[in-house]
Amino acid sequence: MNKLSIPRFGFAIAAACTVAYAGCVLVMTTVPHEAAVRFFNSMMHGIDVASIMRWDMPVWETVSGIIETFVLGWLFGALIACCYNCCGTGRDAVNEHGSQ
Repeated sequence: MNKLSIPRFGFAIAAACTVAYAGCVLVMTTVPHEAAVRFFNSMMHGIDVASIMRWDMPVWETVSGIIETFVLGWLFGALIACCYNCCGTGRDAVNEHGSQ
């Protein structure tokens, strides 16, 4: 079984989460209020998010959110990689030709 690099997998998950967060920020800042609410409602399977959306976030809070998202993404990615590495079958990895 192949092992995942814990720091690299953590970074990959963190980067993906951060891009998703930045995408949400981009949507919130570039589209009209009603369109953003419709967009996020459709992502939440029809749950009305209008009452919980904030439109007056200062820049420092947005930057803080990006940093927090990266850190939490890295921690979750590292946890996933640890679980993957620890819960293997114990068999040796099979190469591309089928032999061990």
